[in-house]
Amino acid sequence: MLKVVWAALLLMANVCVQRVQANESQEAKGAPKLGHVSVVIVGATGDLAKKYLWQGFFHLYANQVSSGYTFSFYGGGLSPKDKAAPILFEALKRVSCPRDLSEERCALVKEQFLKLAEYRQLKTVEDYQALGKHLSEHPKGEGIAEAGRLFYLSVPAFAYADVAEKINASCRPAEGVWLRVVLEKPFGHDFSSAQLLSAQLASSLRDEEMYRIDHYLGKQVVSKILPFRRENSKHLDPIWNKHHIERVEIVLKETLDAKGRIPFYDQYGVIRDVIQNHLTEVLTLLTMGLPANLSDAKEVLKNKLKIFSALEHLESHCAVIGQYKSYNEEVEQELNKTKGHYSLTPTFAGIMVYINMAQYEGMPIILTSGKMLDERLGYARILFKNDIFCVQKHDSVHCKPKQIIFYFGHGALQYPAILVSKNLFKPDLMDTEWKEVTEQKDINVLGMPISNYYILTPMVQREAYAELISQIFQGRKDSFISAENLLASWGFWTPLLHSLAKAPPRIYPGGVENGNMLDFKLLGRKVTFANDALVFINQDFTGGSGGQSFQVMQGKYRNNDMVSAWSEELIVRLADDLQAAAEKAVRESGRFHLALSGGSSPLALFQRLAQHQYTFPWRDTHVWMVDERCVPLTELDSNFRTVHDHLLQHVKMPYFNIHPMPVQMNQRLCVEEDGGALLYEREISQLVNGSRFHFVLLGVGHDGHTASLFPGSKLEAHGNSLVALTESPAKPHQRMSLTLRAINRAQKVAILTMGKSKHELITQLSRVKDKPNSWPVTGIHPTSGTLVWYIDYDALLG
Repeated sequence: MLKVVWAALLLMANVCVQRVQANESQEAKGAPKLGHVSVVIVGATGDLAKKYLWQGFFHLYANQVSSGYTFSFYGGGLSPKDKAAPILFEALKRVSCPRDLSEERCALVKEQFLKLAEYRQLKTVEDYQALGKHLSEHPKGEGIAEAGRLFYLSVPAFAYADVAEKINASCRPAEGVWLRVVLEKPFGHDFSSAQLLSAQLASSLRDEEMYRIDHYLGKQVVSKILPFRRENSKHLDPIWNKHHIERVEIVLKETLDAKGRIPFYDQYGVIRDVIQNHLTEVLTLLTMGLPANLSDAKEVLKNKLKIFSALEHLESHCAVIGQYKSYNEEVEQELNKTKGHYSLTPTFAGIMVYINMAQYEGMPIILTSGKMLDERLGYARILFKNDIFCVQKHDSVHCKPKQIIFYFGHGALQYPAILVSKNLFKPDLMDTEWKEVTEQKDINVLGMPISNYYILTPMVQREAYAELISQIFQGRKDSFISAENLLASWGFWTPLLHSLAKAPPRIYPGGVENGNMLDFKLLGRKVTFANDALVFINQDFTGGSGGQSFQVMQGKYRNNDMVSAWSEELIVRLADDLQAAAEKAVRESGRFHLALSGGSSPLALFQRLAQHQYTFPWRDTHVWMVDERCVPLTELDSNFRTVHDHLLQHVKMPYFNIHPMPVQMNQRLCVEEDGGALLYEREISQLVNGSRFHFVLLGVGHDGHTASLFPGSKLEAHGNSLVALTESPAKPHQRMSLTLRAINRAQKVAILTMGKSKHELITQLSRVKDKPNSWPVTGIHPTSGTLVWYIDYDALLG
């Protein structure tokens, strides 16, 4: 007993001496004095707090207790103190000490930590006001300057805005004292909800005060991806590209189910839960340009955003999804759903991503995660192409796969590590905190004996939350998610999430019984399951992808042919029809003249043509523009830029077969005296037989405009012209467009209309007569060709 008391006196004396020395050191540097830090965990008795957060803050305290700072710890929640305080202190008693603390010092530091903690009910405005007053008065009563306040919001995302508002109104510290507020995922449900949440939080907190945490960025291996790439750049720079990398795999496998989390999980699913955040962050770290300063948060963000801007658009064919068999029963139980309710929430996903950059173009990046799989395991693997063909000794090291594995933990290896194939290069150690493993167990890692790798691992394993809490305390933001990063990620994932919303997942039994049911393969740019499986869907299910809803329907619309299907099948049909027309034209005349319009509707078609129509006769195809905005062709608003980025740059076509509209002449845009429209008309007349395009692809706007022919524009004024300058009611106002005369000369005209937002328009057009000046699309009547409407079920049926 006397020994412990004496140790306590020594600890207190040591703290006092070091605090004075630290303050003197800070003053010598011109920095503010060290002082008191108040830590508040809102949601202090939840699972996350009990399992990770209090442990992380105890490690922070243990590491900083002698640094000159003093601390107070507050657990906050909705429950009254008499109910929640015992739960809190039970959790606090279970925290463990850092490995470098002696048993004696550990007991002492833990005792001090418990004395510094208290529970406070945080439910009403008055509760926060009382807390704010206490946080200000407590340091003054102790005669200590206040250094900062750290709030950790371990609460549901819907409560963030309200809690942030209360903190801002009642708990904001005085000038010169820092405020840091930590937010846990999920940060929204899709792009629009994330945007709304960001705006709500921005009304209460400054961006530098918010720390959006993704605990994956605190994992020791993940945090070393950039340092590893930099320290080994002499080996990696020549091979870190599409010419040497076969593919990248980023994988997170779980053995657990979603029991107890169903109210959350059924709204989010596997893509929102772990792929949009954890795995996407790893993707950016593997592919972003290396910043000059790895700890410069702004430079890291800038390079991440370049990757987000280059990620290719995802459609439903880029993913496969599954759901473990018992999930639906868990939904019925936890959400009180009636028997026969079928949830489409995926618990497994395999997704293929491409980056539209010269360095990585065409190189597949596979993101995979799921629950109820055969093992708990997380890794990122870079699999390199092997240019050596072994004639006899197939077990030679040179014949084996070349790969780098960032092994996050668990699985066969059981510890975090970076593994490099011995037939690749011997990696350099990054710093003194890492070591090379020279003695290994006789195990396999991803199908290869561990003896085939060089292995680097941390000297001391540290928990991710403890690492990130330490960085928050230091004010470092390079391992946290900024608002721009967050919105860029949601902007990339939201279209895929919407396209999969009605897709039935493959049902799998769970665990080792899954066998090869979830294996998937890459077919060009398409992902499919490698094996057939029977999937039973309730007969009453009427979602967009079930039963007969895949059927393509043919009929009549406005006295012309109509093809209708769900959007994906409609695009496949249109692409096939377009290729058939091209092959026919090339057989008959040696070339195919295709006129394409801008807008968002054709994007899926362009991607289909680029990624799946491998036998399309591009070398004999001439591409023309139906219309163009009067902006430089390099700008994102340009229709030609859209066609180029989504189609032309991905196919092999002679550049002299591409005919953009000349909207920029004499260093100015769409000036009639420059004769741009007449020049394009002459080009058409010279190259297109009889000025009759083989195929014209159009869309239709909500106001009935098509091409850049708008209501009220007196289309008869175009006379016999094939190309004209027009005016749009929306910016940019000036346009160049094919006229009705040019369009109606075509051998085939296709009008593509998709989406529920077009349902009202399709209904109106079915009733109106031909009034081209009011509804320009009603003036489309090919004189000796055919018109076909391609309308998806959402637009047709609403």
